[in-house]
Amino acid sequence: MTLPDVHTLHVDHLISELDTHLHQGLTSSQVKDRLVKVGFNELVELPRPGFLKLLLEQFNNFLVIILIISAVVSLFLGEVVDSSAIMAIVVFNAIIGVVQESKAEQALAALKKMTAPNASVIRDGHQLIIPTRELVPGDIVLLEAGNYVPADMRLIESINLKIDEASLTGESIPVNKDAKVVLDRDIPLGDRTNSTFMSTLVSYGRGKGLVTSTGMHTQIWHLSRYKPDACDPGGF
Repeated sequence: MTLPDVHTLHVDHLISELDTHLHQGLTSSQVKDRLVKVGFNELVELPRPGFLKLLLEQFNNFLVIILIISAVVSLFLGEVVDSSAIMAIVVFNAIIGVVQESKAEQALAALKKMTAPNASVIRDGHQLIIPTRELVPGDIVLLEAGNYVPADMRLIESINLKIDEASLTGESIPVNKDAKVVLDRDIPLGDRTNSTFMSTLVSYGRGKGLVTSTGMHTQIWHLSRYKPDACDPGGF
């Protein structure tokens, strides 16, 4: 089961859909089943392509191919200067592309550093500290100032809660969160005040959230250059 647009849903509806309990949380058996279905809550790095493959990918573009053909035609027509200029543009574009791709390869490692190793959850009616990678949809997570948000969540409680979402939206000012509001479907990511997202930072207050997406189903993953369908374990 996947739950898109959780910011448009009431908490009671999500609790029912995710088959969890607001105060008791998930049971141990539910957690085991869901770990099998969705996998661990972690960003898995895809195999990195070599330099040659990165370079060749820069030429696998319709417009670039047109430019190369134009350069060849110009050369045959004796327009050496025009042909050289076009090829220089193509080569320069390829170099820039390779540099950008190489930098993007470091993005996932940086995201991993913004994930806390542990999370405070309620399971079987008890508050526990568990490894963040073991979170599953339906978990009830407790948040307080200084915590990195361990997964995408629909807030079910917020007390003066502010979240620094610069890693996700680029917004430098912490966002005020309100668990009580229900938002329209087309609200932008940065304005979803009833939700929190993986790798963002609790800068003030405290709250409680219902995990709706983990690992490669999270917003931070979708906004990275990596494609979830390449190693997606499937939705809950």
